[in-house]
Amino acid sequence: MATMSAKKRDKLPAKAFAGPDRSYPVNDRAHAANAKARATQAVNAGRMSGSEKAKIDAKADKVLGESPKRGERTAKHKATK
Repeated sequence: MATMSAKKRDKLPAKAFAGPDRSYPVNDRAHAANAKARATQAVNAGRMSGSEKAKIDAKADKVLGESPKRGERTAKHKATK
């Protein structure tokens, strides 16, 4: 599990977070993978929309070095629909 002290989290720049209000840190691979997993859980529980999850996944994928699979829409494209 990815862990981080509050002091270290407070020092991270805003771009190190994938969610609103400095939520879902994606400062490293472990946190990026965790952000994707937690976003999936939030959607399944009805606490997050699919478009919010897509944005988190897109930012986490950049950290993980993943790109959208062929035919898969990007978060930017989904948000404009």
